[in-house]
Amino acid sequence: MKKALIFWGGWDGHEPQLVSKRFADILENEGFKVDVHDNQECLKDLEKLKELDLIVPCWTGGELISECSKNVAVAVGSGVGLAGCHGGMCDSFRKDTEWQFMTGGQWVSHPGGDGVDYTVNVRRGSSPIIEGIEDFKVCSEQYYLHIDPSVEVLATTRFPLISYYHASNKPIDMPVVWTKFWGIGRVFYNSLGHHDDVFDNSPSAQVIMRRGMLWAAQGKEYALKNGLTAEKYMNNAKMY
Repeated sequence: MKKALIFWGGWDGHEPQLVSKRFADILENEGFKVDVHDNQECLKDLEKLKELDLIVPCWTGGELISECSKNVAVAVGSGVGLAGCHGGMCDSFRKDTEWQFMTGGQWVSHPGGDGVDYTVNVRRGSSPIIEGIEDFKVCSEQYYLHIDPSVEVLATTRFPLISYYHASNKPIDMPVVWTKFWGIGRVFYNSLGHHDDVFDNSPSAQVIMRRGMLWAAQGKEYALKNGLTAEKYMNNAKMY
C-alpha cells in the first residue's frame, strides 16, 4: 500500500484543514494510507519520510523548521513525490529559498484579489495529467508567480486581466500547472485552490490535482524499476 503524508497549517484563509481533508479523501479512495498532521513535527524523522510515496503540504506563509526543510528536500530527492496547490505549496515559507528551488515557483501577487474570472488554458499533449481536459473557467485568485525555468508547464493563464502596475508590460502566459524533478523525486504543482470550493466549482481542477498527486507518488516505484538512484545528485548537498 502506498503511503502519503499531508501536513497543514499557516494562514487559515486558504482553508488548509478543508483542503487537506479533500486531498486525503482523494488519496484514500486511490488506496493510499494517509497520515494528516497540523504541525511540522511529522517532518523531523527523515527515515520515516523516505518510506513515504508522497508528501502533500497545505501550509501558507510561516517558517519551516530548518531541520524539517532539509529532511523534505532529502526525502523528495531520494524519490518521494511532492504535490500541492495554490498558497499551500508555492506561498509557503517565503524565507526558505531551498523550498522555492524544490517546488519550482513562488507566489508574488494576485491582481484583483479573489473573484477574478479567468481561463485556464491546457497545453494539450504535454502530459497524461491533463489528457482529455479542455480549457476551463475559474472564478478565484489568479496567481502571478516567479517560476523556475526548468518546470514542464501543463496549463497557463493569460495576464493581464486586471489593471495594475504589471499591465504596462506585454501580455504573458503564466503557468498554472507544472511538473518538475528534484533528484529522482517528482514534483507537481497546481496554482488553483484559494478556497476548498474551487475544486467543486471547477471540477477539472480536482481532476488535475488527483492525477498530479498520483503522478508524483509513482516516482519512487519508477526509480526502483529503472535503477535510478539519488547519490549522484547529493554530491554537493552538504555545502548547503
